[in-house]
Amino acid sequence: MIEKKQTTGIRSWPEDDRPREKLFREGEHKLSKTELLAILLRSGVKGQSALDLAREKGVTPIY
Repeated sequence: MIEKKQTTGIRSWPEDDRPREKLFREGEHKLSKTELLAILLRSGVKGQSALDLAREKGVTPIY
């Protein structure tokens, strides 16, 4: 059985830490590739935020 980390949703985070708000405030060049992927995913699943899922998938740079 795979153990999932217990996280709280991104909505419960301070606004300064949320990827979408950071995108609007600072622009896409200030976000990590993981944060950008989390925005594209839009939502997580039970027990994992979109950012957790993005980290789990891993992001390989595109050259």
